[in-house]
Amino acid sequence: MPLSPKSLDFLFENRLHDSREWFEEHKEQYRELVVRPMAELVQELTPAALEIDPEFTTEPRVDRTISRVRRDTRFSRDKSLYRDNVWLIFKRGKMHGTELPGVYLEVTGQGFSYGCGFYSASTRYMNCLRELVLKDDPAFRKAQRAFSAQNVFVMEGECYKRPRFPGQPEEKRQWLERRNICFSADSRDFDLLFSGRLGQKAAEDLLLLKPVYEFLLHVSLLAGGPEAE
Repeated sequence: MPLSPKSLDFLFENRLHDSREWFEEHKEQYRELVVRPMAELVQELTPAALEIDPEFTTEPRVDRTISRVRRDTRFSRDKSLYRDNVWLIFKRGKMHGTELPGVYLEVTGQGFSYGCGFYSASTRYMNCLRELVLKDDPAFRKAQRAFSAQNVFVMEGECYKRPRFPGQPEEKRQWLERRNICFSADSRDFDLLFSGRLGQKAAEDLLLLKPVYEFLLHVSLLAGGPEAE
C-alpha cells in the first residue's frame, strides 16, 4: 500500500487541528494512511540501505526508522503538537542522534526528498571533514568522484557568508565552505510518490551515494561520533 493523497490530507488536517483528542479519535487512520505505507517503504529500501551500511537499523517502526507525528517542543519556539511531514531514516544505532550520518526519505505536502547526510552536523564534525578534504583523503577522493559522476543529488548545507578557502579548487570549496552538509534529491512528482514505484527509484538512486555516505561515516568515526550516540 503506497502513500496516497489521503496520507497527506491526514497529516495536514492533524496539524491543522493540533489536538491530542482529535489525533486519538483518528489514530487508526494515522496507522493505516501514514505508518503502514512508510513501514512498507522502509522494507523496500532495506536491501539497498544494508548495501550502503550493513550496520544500519532497519526495523520498520516509529522511533526506529520512521519519524513520530508528535513534535518535540521542548527546545522550539513553535509549540504546535503535530507535524505535517513524515520521514524515514536509516542510521547506525538510535535514529535521533546527530553525530552519525543517515540515509533518509522525507514526504511533505509539497513533494518528497531523499538523500544522505546530517540534519545538523556539529562544528567538530565539519572541522574534521575539512581536514580530510584538505589532505586529499582517499575516502574523500572516492566520494568526490561518485558525487561528480551523478546528476540526481545536489550538495546542500548553509555556506559561510565570507569565503574561507578562496585558494582551493572549486570541487573542494563546495565541501569546505559549508557549516553543514547533506546530499538531497527533491521532487514534486506526486504520480511517482503515489504509484508504489518510489521505493525502487529511491533505492537505485541512493546507491549512487554509497561512497559519499562512507566518507561522511569515516569523518564521523574519526570525530568521535559513536560515543555521541
